[in-house]
Amino acid sequence: MLSTMQDFPLTIAAILRHGTTVAGAAEVATWTGDGVRRRTYAEVGERAARLANVLRGLGVDADQRVATFMWNNAEHLEAYLAVPSMGAVLHTLNLRLFPDQLVYIAEHAEDDVLIADASLVPLLAPVLPRMKTVRHVLVVGEGDTAPLAEAGKELHSYEELLAAAPASFDWPDVDERSAAAMCYTSGTTGNPKGVVYSHRSAYLHSMAVSTGNAFALSADDRVLPVVPMFHANAWGLPYAAVMAGADLLMPDRFLQAAPLVAMIEQERPTIAGAVPTIWADLLRHAVQHGSDLTSLRLVPCGGSAVPEGLLRGFDEVGVRIVQAWGMTETSPVATVAHPPRGVAGEEAVPYRVSQGRVLAGAEIRLAGDGDVAVPHDGEAVGEVQIRGPWITGAYYKGDDPDRFQDGWLRTGDVGTLSPAGYLTLTDRAKDVIKSGGEWISSVELENHLMGHPDVLEAAVVGVPDDRWQERPLASVVLREGAEVTAADLKEYLAGRIARWQLPERWTFIEAVPKTSVGKFDKKVLRRHYADDALDVERVD
Repeated sequence: MLSTMQDFPLTIAAILRHGTTVAGAAEVATWTGDGVRRRTYAEVGERAARLANVLRGLGVDADQRVATFMWNNAEHLEAYLAVPSMGAVLHTLNLRLFPDQLVYIAEHAEDDVLIADASLVPLLAPVLPRMKTVRHVLVVGEGDTAPLAEAGKELHSYEELLAAAPASFDWPDVDERSAAAMCYTSGTTGNPKGVVYSHRSAYLHSMAVSTGNAFALSADDRVLPVVPMFHANAWGLPYAAVMAGADLLMPDRFLQAAPLVAMIEQERPTIAGAVPTIWADLLRHAVQHGSDLTSLRLVPCGGSAVPEGLLRGFDEVGVRIVQAWGMTETSPVATVAHPPRGVAGEEAVPYRVSQGRVLAGAEIRLAGDGDVAVPHDGEAVGEVQIRGPWITGAYYKGDDPDRFQDGWLRTGDVGTLSPAGYLTLTDRAKDVIKSGGEWISSVELENHLMGHPDVLEAAVVGVPDDRWQERPLASVVLREGAEVTAADLKEYLAGRIARWQLPERWTFIEAVPKTSVGKFDKKVLRRHYADDALDVERVD
């Protein structure tokens, strides 16, 4: 028996049509450093149509890849909507990747047209000549484009082309399972790998993050995606906001604490998403200057574990952080850490510092050695595996097939699942420290260290040890003016973890190395240790 329901495609074009008509009065506001430039969703829809016409005129007539090299702004949103809706594929280039990686992913994806922000011309110019498949470059904004002239590409002014293009476009009916956008992993090991999102996966992910068990987006919200639009589609917030009819507040290139706080105080967002390092800097600035952050009803935070001290710090200024977990491969939001019904205050903290429960539509399991199922008892540890309609089932061009098993994605994260479904990550599989046959969680050590009032950042890695195989090395960044010693920090940890897990090796550094998406880059710390480039103090 078949249903009587219409087979209506779940596409980006459907989000575009709804957001720019039903929610046409909502706005996207782009920060300029001292104010904003505003555009209604209806105007964004018209400009998206103009962009689609421009791209058709440049020969984008099928599923060619249209790359973006841009900040979070209104023009990037126009590309987000226009490129997939016309049947092409949006490829967001991560401007924080190393030059060789940028060239690699542009070639691997076979990018055809590139839309770039004028402020990023100095970054783009050295790599553009090596992007052999790119034919046309559309430059957004004012700036000197002369450095691009020798690259052998056709250069265009984005605004001039849009001004001359028709203001309507006949959006085609595309298969909801066809490619809509692609994003590459940050490439911490080997070359970045491509993840290709379908229209269907983006639509369903947008609905999932709008639910009450995630971020509860509605037309009453003003959404500030600090997380870059070139990183896992800014956690899906742009599409979800347009779907919900919520305003979008775009920070453009102004990602430091002072301009972000200024934007929050002026534009009064209700939701803002970023990684913990951004929020830690912003909270320090806000406390020092008595800033008002109370418009924020929810601050989704992900990319790395949220330290308990950061969570409590925001509680003190009346803002609630909610931890979310996911990855490029999961579109990316997979779990959100809301406490159970009726649990509040101190009793809620253990739930809030976990990674939370999986959103409806996706499923999680744990696998131990030999891929044997691990019980969900909150104690047994295994690799987190996940599946669902917005979880990738492969990498583009079949890269790294071992990351997939029987329809499940092997995430590389290690953790526990409670009987109530709460996921707690204890480490990345490659970062777990095995000492004397027992496991030490680097994440747990880091979270405790960053709970110390004098510690700004802390990263822990396993280093070789003649007796125990591996032991933890704690790399610590102190707050300005702090005078705490390694012995002090070890004593601080002694009351919080088992004594055999306490690090003997300590080093104080100016900053923890980070990947292009703001995560701690532990391979750099391991290399520095191996090269004797760290001043290591031993405290037995």
